[in-house]
Amino acid sequence: MGNGLCLEINQLSVSYHGEKALEDISLSIPAQQLVGIIGPNGAGKSTLIKAILGLIPGYKGKIKVLGKNVNAIRKQIAYVPQRNDVDMDFPVLVEDVVLMGRYPHLSWYGRPKKEDREIALNSLKQVGMLDYHKRQIGELSGGQQQRVFLARALAQEANLFFLDEPFSGIDVTSEKIIIDILRGLRDQGKTLFVVHHDLSKVESYFDSLILLNKRLISCGNSEEVLGVDQIEQAYEGSAVILSGENGKLVVSS
Repeated sequence: MGNGLCLEINQLSVSYHGEKALEDISLSIPAQQLVGIIGPNGAGKSTLIKAILGLIPGYKGKIKVLGKNVNAIRKQIAYVPQRNDVDMDFPVLVEDVVLMGRYPHLSWYGRPKKEDREIALNSLKQVGMLDYHKRQIGELSGGQQQRVFLARALAQEANLFFLDEPFSGIDVTSEKIIIDILRGLRDQGKTLFVVHHDLSKVESYFDSLILLNKRLISCGNSEEVLGVDQIEQAYEGSAVILSGENGKLVVSS
């Protein structure tokens, strides 16, 4: 995929019902990074991902992904939405959820082949969920469900991953498995964007950060983004700022 720019956004603005959700966002992100998208509730983090993916009609501005319009490279992009955006009551088996990741590789009339099923099962094995492949998705814990959705993304064999709050409400074991897999994908040359809310972990999890509060507050490495001024500007007093060891900033929201 090369070491060029993965994402270029120029003057992106998004409105819902006359209310600005994002305003005049411009940024560029190099490829082959694990990127955290952070900011307070209502900052537009999920909206940013959906605009990049072309899921929001009528936005203003220009977005290029790997130098192209997103529709030209959609097969290369895997998206893991928030768990609460998915109907867990729908009676579908875990292996069938993961097989959905193979759909971009099938012809319009095609059915999954043996190879597709092997890729799906191998993806479940990677996230430690192979033993659950015949269970219904609704029977699993939140952390297990999140690992299944990550397996679906892995089965797609994408180059670019967008994950919306993958660590929200999950167990410690699942969180460790997921961050290790994301780091491994980055090391394979993939680029990953992750909406995240726990500021105490962003420095150890991500190569670079996008800090939002409807506008872009800061974009860069953790030292550049996690300054006192930037955090106060983004969180408007709702974040607790502490002075940590060696003068390092420790932030929790």
